[in-house]
Amino acid sequence: MKLASLKSGRDGRLVVVSNDLTRATDATHIAPTLQAALDRWELFCGALSDLAEGLAHGSVPAFRFHEHDCASPLPRAYQWLDGSAYVNHVELVRKSRGAELPESFWTDPLMYQGTSDANIGPRDPVRVASLDYGVDCEAEIAVITGDVPAGATREQGLAAIRLVMLVNDVSLRNLIPAELAKGFGFLHSKPPSAFSPVAVTPDELGDAWRDGKLHLPLMTAINGHVFGQPEAGEEMTFDFGTLIAHAAKTRPLSAGTIVGSGTVSNRDPDGSPGRPVGEGGRGYSCIAELRMVETLREGKPRTSFLGFGDTVRIEMRDRKGHSIFGAIENRLEPAV
Repeated sequence: MKLASLKSGRDGRLVVVSNDLTRATDATHIAPTLQAALDRWELFCGALSDLAEGLAHGSVPAFRFHEHDCASPLPRAYQWLDGSAYVNHVELVRKSRGAELPESFWTDPLMYQGTSDANIGPRDPVRVASLDYGVDCEAEIAVITGDVPAGATREQGLAAIRLVMLVNDVSLRNLIPAELAKGFGFLHSKPPSAFSPVAVTPDELGDAWRDGKLHLPLMTAINGHVFGQPEAGEEMTFDFGTLIAHAAKTRPLSAGTIVGSGTVSNRDPDGSPGRPVGEGGRGYSCIAELRMVETLREGKPRTSFLGFGDTVRIEMRDRKGHSIFGAIENRLEPAV
């Protein structure tokens, strides 16, 4: 089942979307918003699934689905908790700040709580006040949970996953070092994120979804040029069940909590940092990684962060080449 929120009011209008992302049908007679559906998932999930089947068979009213009409699946969410499940990314980005990677990062997930009260639509612009902030994209996988009790196990975390989607986790790299030096975490350096047009139930992903991981390449393009296509299921040190259990260690998570994987990242087969796509590698899901690789090779970075007018596109396709979640496509614009 694929669900989306068309732009309407503050929380969107819930629709069910066809598998090929071409058609949709109104679902507001079941639940007006995705959050309302998540709040009573056990009651509404069956009816939404029946509606999806009716859409597939052409037995319910339908209209043309346009990704540009979508808000993020949850236009505002109770929580956005972003992990760093790909330790290769953590190591590279920390090196760019002159920080070593503690050994505990291989056994204890890193996670922060970001802003989620004004999520960016999948085709809406990202607006910032200054390029001096060092604007970067981060292509990630995310899940939306049902209610999770405090102290939940990994298995309870996996069972609580309701939907899967993609993320462009916008980062302001030049603000991060000073902010973290205060010892109190991210605030200014992590503005709102953008999410894919469609969120899908795990069963929709077939055998690509296993062990709490999504085993498909995640594609990022900048200004139409392929920037990265790492395999999301490889080198994910912490699966989503583990990330959810970590988040719930001392507190419950409410239905509608979004948990992110962190930037998808692969090493080269020889264990070295990943190579650019142009050199036969899988590339990167953020510019910071490429800049760190350039620093390791050449002594300094030569690739700039994003500039006004630059467009980032993030998408995942199945093994047959079909888009699963639709595309995130955000253009960087100056804040008014």
